[in-house]
Amino acid sequence: MVKLRLKRCGRKQRAVYRIVAIDGRSRREGKDLCKMGFYDPINSQTYLNITAILYFLEKGAQPTGTLFDIFKRAGVFYKFRKKFN
Repeated sequence: MVKLRLKRCGRKQRAVYRIVAIDGRSRREGKDLCKMGFYDPINSQTYLNITAILYFLEKGAQPTGTLFDIFKRAGVFYKFRKKFN
């Protein structure tokens, strides 16, 4: 099963996360299928590639809890529902 996950990058005490699609059995720093954006919790910056995210959600990928909240704030699920109606 494919999961949408945060992958930790950046230096010590200054974490930045990449948003990636990855096999659910892989570890956090494992090989990813696709990079779909980044999230900086310190500066509250987020960049999302909406088309890639919608593609993987259509195929049945499951976002983690934190990504679910980020996508909800960005309105990704509204676009996902709108696409099917």
